[in-house]
Amino acid sequence: MVAAGWPRMRRVDAYWLVLFGFLLAPLIAASPARADFRVCNATQNLVGVGIGYRAKAGWITEGWWHIEASSCKTLIEGPLSSRFYYLYAEDAERGGRWDGPISMCVAEKEFKIAGVTDCVARGFQRAGFEEYDTGEQASWMVQLTDQPAPAAGAAAPGGSAPGETKGQPESNGAPESTDQ
Repeated sequence: MVAAGWPRMRRVDAYWLVLFGFLLAPLIAASPARADFRVCNATQNLVGVGIGYRAKAGWITEGWWHIEASSCKTLIEGPLSSRFYYLYAEDAERGGRWDGPISMCVAEKEFKIAGVTDCVARGFQRAGFEEYDTGEQASWMVQLTDQPAPAAGAAAPGGSAPGETKGQPESNGAPESTDQ
């Protein structure tokens, strides 16, 4: 029954309105795509994480993000502006670490350090960071695990996961390797 004052809707108009609603509903309900650099801690311990990247002004390292067991944190929000990012992490409870061959600076407490040379002379510590080639993707996620994972982008204490691809920074101003 049609309420008084409302025009009658033709059956064809109602069909298109319902169809349009079904097509539009997923677009309205969908959440926007995330664009960021996230680190997930798949261990049962608290982990401290530092990240390194090349900014317009030069190399930057930042930390510490404390990531609880079985949780994730966003280290860089928004679309990634660099292709290569560098990660170092320490297990706060067992003392293990996820590291790599690229030497960068860290500090005992929260830090944001410009430059990757002369760490000790400037009052910082030197740590080996693992390189992640994001392939110029807008977002990236690294999962820290107790055991090596077969998928690229997952890291295990003491080094990178098997099969992880390596890249070279686009400029010649890459930090030096700790292997040299």
